[in-house]
Amino acid sequence: MNDDIKTLLNNRVSWLADCGPDEDIAISSRIRLARNVIGAPFPGNAKPEQLREMMRTVESAVAKSGSVPSVLKFDLAECSELDKQVLFERRLISRDFQEKTDPGELLVSHDESFGIMINEEDHLRMQALRSGLQLKEVWNDLDRIDDQLSRYLPYVFDQDLGFLTSCPTNVGTGIRASVMLHLPGLVLAKQIGAVTQGVSKLGLAVRGIFGEGTQNLGNLFQVSNQSTLGESEEKIIEQLQSVITQLINHEKNTRRVLLENNQAALLNHVGRAYGTLRHAYILNTEEALESLSALRLGVDMGMFASIDIHMVNELFIIINPAHLQKYAGRELDTAERDVFRATLVRERLKSSEKK
Repeated sequence: MNDDIKTLLNNRVSWLADCGPDEDIAISSRIRLARNVIGAPFPGNAKPEQLREMMRTVESAVAKSGSVPSVLKFDLAECSELDKQVLFERRLISRDFQEKTDPGELLVSHDESFGIMINEEDHLRMQALRSGLQLKEVWNDLDRIDDQLSRYLPYVFDQDLGFLTSCPTNVGTGIRASVMLHLPGLVLAKQIGAVTQGVSKLGLAVRGIFGEGTQNLGNLFQVSNQSTLGESEEKIIEQLQSVITQLINHEKNTRRVLLENNQAALLNHVGRAYGTLRHAYILNTEEALESLSALRLGVDMGMFASIDIHMVNELFIIINPAHLQKYAGRELDTAERDVFRATLVRERLKSSEKK
């Protein structure tokens, strides 16, 4: 196994620490920036050697700037398909980057709170993450690193349009800010459809746990900005923060109403999910995520005193196919994964209950 992959798998994911503001509903905050370097063709038009030169250029800039003291490096050409899937499952690379065949690289801090995809759609796709609702703090982190790197990387910038990017929808600030929300109350109350439609009308995107094109499994929703042109980064973040705060309050109110008016049904929903996770011997991904969502709801509402919420958060990541195979130490077919997933969940829950 790749040593850097081993490091990731042995570390607890910092953005799942469950110690940020509103962590019971807002699991994590993430901001990405798209940047391109003057004098080099954009990745879509570049030759392999030019892409490799960009990898060396960005690596050098990161080292010289001191913006990230220690990084793990993943050359996609040297990564196995399974390793790339692990990086995707940990939200460190996009699906498009995972499927690239041209030269590309990921640089990521040891705690996974910062990363750079080199030669994705743009020369640089930087991202910073924190647990809970911390958009402003994440922006401060990323803005600082961006400024430090810009001393060594002259970005393509137009006085009228702003930062120029491969995709027109990113032109301007090049920023994509998002918050991952756990909204089981709204789903149980059958209000999630109206809520997501309302959010979309405000110019925001609602996606699944792994971003664009993914399902809303486990009642996890990513809400992000769509517009990047004509407004400052601060304004974009402020508007997103306002909507997220309203969603959090709506979810809290809905949970309270469910507890007051449908307590037996709510307890049954949580209890059945816990029984499935604690005693099942076969678990597919969808059933595991839906059950973990109900368990997390129960923990957040004080129904379980002995279960570590951080462990529950991490299970949302490590029950995915690539992580399971890494922990098993071998390739597993679908049936084998379902058995191993159930075993891993039972063991983690049992271990948590003993503490």
